[in-house]
Amino acid sequence: MLHTDFQAQFIDQLADALVIRTIFEHLPEISFFVKDCQGRIVTVSDSVLERLGMKHESEFVGRTDAEFYPAHLVAAYLADDAWVFRTGKPLVNRLEIWLDEKGRPDWSLTTKVPLLGKNGKVIGLMGVSRRDLNQTVVDPNSVGTQAVAYLRQNRNRVSTTEELAKGICVSQRTLNRKVNQELGISPYELILRIRVQAAAESLLKIGESISSIALAHGFCDQSHFTQQFRKRVGMTPRQFRVAHRVPENRHS
Repeated sequence: MLHTDFQAQFIDQLADALVIRTIFEHLPEISFFVKDCQGRIVTVSDSVLERLGMKHESEFVGRTDAEFYPAHLVAAYLADDAWVFRTGKPLVNRLEIWLDEKGRPDWSLTTKVPLLGKNGKVIGLMGVSRRDLNQTVVDPNSVGTQAVAYLRQNRNRVSTTEELAKGICVSQRTLNRKVNQELGISPYELILRIRVQAAAESLLKIGESISSIALAHGFCDQSHFTQQFRKRVGMTPRQFRVAHRVPENRHS
């Protein structure tokens, strides 16, 4: 929303109202997109095209997610889009699955914000998606990188930020400051997200109950697991498993 005449006049002078997308071409592992309320693509960054093996934005504009992604992924994307359109509120740091350049599942953190028309009503949304935490820290020696690597190897043995700080040989104060600076989240949130990601991958396997997956990934019980999973992925573990067409174990 423009708050001053100065802002409105400046925007009117732009040759391309979507010029903001160009900044995302210089941010590693960040994808940018705009959709209208019918889910049609208005613009995307080059990184989205690269993931899908496409060369020109014109191949994407006016089309929908359903033409490029598997049905179970599209259902999750559309549910989040609908929430933004309905509430007019931003959806921040949703943990979701995209596809990488080889068509394999690839974890991303996605934020979507509503776009308002001149009449004040929502006419679409703008979104940014940042790839998996393993790929968002450029410096391999940074505290954020060390924390992610340590948690991936020891996630079931680390339940507190104190244990994480001790594991990578830094103070809790340094851990909190550096992880927030480098990853944009708290160390405790990092612990939970990595556990949720690993648990989600286990949910795709046949034969293991949800309750046993919860315990295996450090959650005290299935209820706690469901609560934390839904908060970050936007659906329950059972819904996630069904959406990916994995038969439920009868004991789950």
